[in-house]
Amino acid sequence: MINTVHVSHVGRVRQVNEDSVLIRQLEHGYTLGIVADGMGGHLAGDTASRLAVQTVAEDLSSLEPEISMDGLRSVLGDAILHANEVIYREASTDERLHNMGTTIVAVLLRDCEGYIGHIGDSRAYKVSAGQVTRLTDDHTLVNELFKSGQITEEELESHPRKNVLIRALGTDVDVSVELSPVALAAGEVLLLCSDGLSNPVSRELIGQIVGSPDLPLEDKADRLLQLALLAGGDDNITVALFEHQEEAAGNVQRGGIHDRT
Repeated sequence: MINTVHVSHVGRVRQVNEDSVLIRQLEHGYTLGIVADGMGGHLAGDTASRLAVQTVAEDLSSLEPEISMDGLRSVLGDAILHANEVIYREASTDERLHNMGTTIVAVLLRDCEGYIGHIGDSRAYKVSAGQVTRLTDDHTLVNELFKSGQITEEELESHPRKNVLIRALGTDVDVSVELSPVALAAGEVLLLCSDGLSNPVSRELIGQIVGSPDLPLEDKADRLLQLALLAGGDDNITVALFEHQEEAAGNVQRGGIHDRT
């Protein structure tokens, strides 16, 4: 079974939370999770991330049973592309929303395996026995500079243009979605997050918290959130966790969103 929890916080600096998050248990054993980090100003960013989450969730709300892995990849990718169309159209028809866009990282699981789709710099990690594996590649200018050897990994982390995206949802008519398979073994945790967590909190700390066997899943999410706030809370912070637990362990599936100020 998959236990889930999600938390979101406006942070200590921003006036509006432009992140949107959803986790939903669907029929036939599917689990859907989405984190989106909006941009374009407070109304526009909030609108873009909300439209992304709503569109993907509506498109995937009623899936046939026993869809193949290729089928999961296809329906997730199509839903994200549809969200791109919706956001771009809204931005084109409302001057207040001009140039709005959002990142997105989404997972669609059938039982304990499925696909991750993402655009932008919101991330997915898998944590197994405290070891953290990053599952997504940032669509940012500095990451392209790093991959081409123009800057070092240390420079990447402190570069002044670190947050410049080269790919986002809703800013262009056409966009390419990165899709990658994921599977969770018993005890493993999938983390989806906005850069309000991944920028200030190191991978090592994420591994320590999420990999702790004594912490309930809700406490793990809360502690990650508190670490980001203690590091300054300069951005909105969103965390979504998916934990594979054996049903025989007697754990009850829990989930929710907690907005704290």
